Amino acid sequence: MLAKVESNIVVGIDSIAVDVEVDVANGLPHFAIVGLPDTAIKESINRVKSAIKNSNFNFPNKRITVNLSPADIKKEGPCFDLPIAIGIMAAIGYISPEKLSNKVICGELSLDGRVRPIKGVLPRSLALESSKEFILPRQNAREAAIVKSSKIYPISNLKEAVDFLNKTIEIRPAKTNLKNIWKKSNIHNLDFSDVKGQEHIKRGLKIAAAGHHNVLMIGPPGTGKTMLAKRMPSILPNMSMEEALETTKIHSVAGMLSNNNVLVYNRPFRDPHHTISDAALVGGGTHPVPGEISLAHNGVLFLDELPEFKRNVLEVLRQPIENGKITISRIEASLTFPAKFMLIAAMNPCPCGFLTDRKKECHCTPPQIQRYLSKISGPLLDRIDIHLEVPRLSYDELSGKRFSENSDTIREYVNKAREVQRTRYRGSGIFFNAHLESKTIEKYCQLDEDGKELLKMAILELGISARAYDKILKVARTIADLEGEEKIAASHISEAIGYRSLDRNLWS
Repeated sequence: MLAKVESNIVVGIDSIAVDVEVDVANGLPHFAIVGLPDTAIKESINRVKSAIKNSNFNFPNKRITVNLSPADIKKEGPCFDLPIAIGIMAAIGYISPEKLSNKVICGELSLDGRVRPIKGVLPRSLALESSKEFILPRQNAREAAIVKSSKIYPISNLKEAVDFLNKTIEIRPAKTNLKNIWKKSNIHNLDFSDVKGQEHIKRGLKIAAAGHHNVLMIGPPGTGKTMLAKRMPSILPNMSMEEALETTKIHSVAGMLSNNNVLVYNRPFRDPHHTISDAALVGGGTHPVPGEISLAHNGVLFLDELPEFKRNVLEVLRQPIENGKITISRIEASLTFPAKFMLIAAMNPCPCGFLTDRKKECHCTPPQIQRYLSKISGPLLDRIDIHLEVPRLSYDELSGKRFSENSDTIREYVNKAREVQRTRYRGSGIFFNAHLESKTIEKYCQLDEDGKELLKMAILELGISARAYDKILKVARTIADLEGEEKIAASHISEAIGYRSLDRNLWS
């Protein structure tokens, strides 16, 4: 007898419908799965067989063929265990095939019949038609129920699934109270007021947050670079529901959600170790999965000790920084993941770290310093809008109780500047000043005469590249927005140039 069960898979961060067709026919006992299954799916033969027997059902001693359609798409993961088992039960008469209509089933099976959670539930739920009912593991139910239009039915084991389909038991649809979850959003344990001194650095980070600019902080060890970077999400604007769902989809596919943490409501902060590989940073594998830059989507990617990263790892950042997405091509598939992140990088000025320190002497030789700095390429530096020198604090700054703006106050300024940008760029496909391109820079970055003259002098004296020239204008545009000015003045240009001079001093 033939039975068909609807299921789905996740490709990239999107869901594709899959029909699990099960045929149980007379003949020598045999169990085969076709339709481009991976090893995990092929191994489901043994899991499904044991789960059915241990749930006190009779396993058919016949010829069983399972087809995963469409057959030209590679299938992976154990999410087809439950639909395969349900298909077999329907084919041998435990479930009426008509009762499987409008049902979408996913789940991994244990040998004793319990249903285990799977990855990527939110993309599956988002892709469901409103008329469909989604049967899935109980541990994934709250995540799937984020989508209000979906009808989510959580189950704990195979027998419960069979009884529910036969309507001998009733299961209430799962609900997730988004209002209660959303109340926790933008509550941060770290605050900018915790950092003593470094007002110039805080000013630079405020500008970066307002215009979504990338930042490089350079200074001796122990000056607060990491401390400042970790507080960056606390001054970024609150995430919209659309941003939260898109970010949560990526974390769901990566298997980073739990039943108690079903929505990413605060902007992500990712700080990978410098030993990370290029595939782990941008994503990859035989079947491509999101990397650190995609997990930092709509948030902050912090690279501490920047020159300690391998050169090839840093160079792969150049394209996603510009495009806001990363395309990964492998033999099995070519997938595109979103990667709109704010890059915050920190580094020492030399191997020992004391080249720019006024108190401690640097013992590095010029060739050592040159080799250390050469790990950061010019094209990558040009893609970082703001460069900040983080000095060592004096005793008075450390011991004093000088007033410092907290994160909430800074975020108010950032929100106002971003609202100006949303109004200015409405309908243009641009959201932040950092995303301006050459043509749009000419349109939106109008200078007064003093500003033009100052910028001309900077180009002649500092040898600024064309990309750095654009960066200065974009940063100046953000500074003007923070001050509520429509036209960019010479003072805005002057401050923006100050955020580009440090790389010329060190790398020249």
